[in-house]
Amino acid sequence: MKLNKIIIAGGGTGGHIFPAIAVANALRRIDPSIEVLFIGAKGKMEMEKVPQAGYRIEGLDIAGFNRASLLKNWSLPFKLVKSFYQVRKIFQSFEPDAVFGVGGYSSFPVLAYAQRKGVPTFLHEANSFAGKSNIMLGKKAALVMVATAGMEKFFPADKLVRTGNPVRREIAESTVLREEALEFFGIKEGKPTVLVIGGSLGARSINNAIAQQINAFFQAGVQLIWQTGKGNLELVSAEIRNRKDVCVTEFITKMNYAYAAADVVVSRAGAIALAEICACGKPSVLVPYPHAAEDHQTVNASILVNNGAALMVSDHAADQDLVETLLDLVADKEKCTGFGHAASSLYVKNADMVIAEHIIQILNKRNG
Repeated sequence: MKLNKIIIAGGGTGGHIFPAIAVANALRRIDPSIEVLFIGAKGKMEMEKVPQAGYRIEGLDIAGFNRASLLKNWSLPFKLVKSFYQVRKIFQSFEPDAVFGVGGYSSFPVLAYAQRKGVPTFLHEANSFAGKSNIMLGKKAALVMVATAGMEKFFPADKLVRTGNPVRREIAESTVLREEALEFFGIKEGKPTVLVIGGSLGARSINNAIAQQINAFFQAGVQLIWQTGKGNLELVSAEIRNRKDVCVTEFITKMNYAYAAADVVVSRAGAIALAEICACGKPSVLVPYPHAAEDHQTVNASILVNNGAALMVSDHAADQDLVETLLDLVADKEKCTGFGHAASSLYVKNADMVIAEHIIQILNKRNG
């Protein structure tokens, strides 16, 4: 079966969207005639980011399970049923040869429907601890591509292949110089620079900790590039935003510049954020999101910590411990260098191309 049309399903955060776009680009590099359609959730960031990357996207009326407030889940079954009807209509119109799922709650109804209709499905599990939906879908998938070893406890061993996590090419193959990056963000050379990223949707505990102890950075002579996430800019006073040693923004579009400027990174521990940190060889302080399914962000972070590539601060301790831990690391240049080298050693190159090649090869075998 030649791959002519493929649906890529998933989203919700940059950690799902940007790897999906990277794989779409890889498929098109291999065969420019392949038609790609994305399916995401209405109102989520994929509805903006995917068209910006040059791809068409259809949105589903679906929401994820809210672990922080169980009462807010009452409408979830109705939305799930509606989403299956929407998926059926999309499939009837687009007629895909294959479906690739990258995670996020819009991924489940698309892959479940495809499997029911006999359309080959492919999964990518970015995290070190698989989510329940992916475990269920993995049983009938043609191939399950994973980032880390030991995933046999979640998926059939004969369907597993370790590919690593896709990282955007502009980050993985960046040639941006530090001086150029600092100039882009409007801050000066000669001072250590910390990149604060709570993910594309922000991280309140990280933002609060930085905001409450912002003067500690200035006293230590440390500059900040700070992505607050959407709706969190008001946490930072106008006085701070106007300083020349701080660049504060809701969303950083040129992450290759941000990583090039940074000496140390503060981040949540989503799998793709960690893959980017490793691709750039940056030392980091990680604050796992406490409400992630099966606490998978703590599992992700532990891999870097256990390999001497990062430090970890729990979410509940961030107010008290994050800034002190961070500034101690910035001041220890030898430790920063060691962490950076260790991070680089964990990066798996060209995951986007490897994933794309596996999808095409399996479909070719089925046809052959």
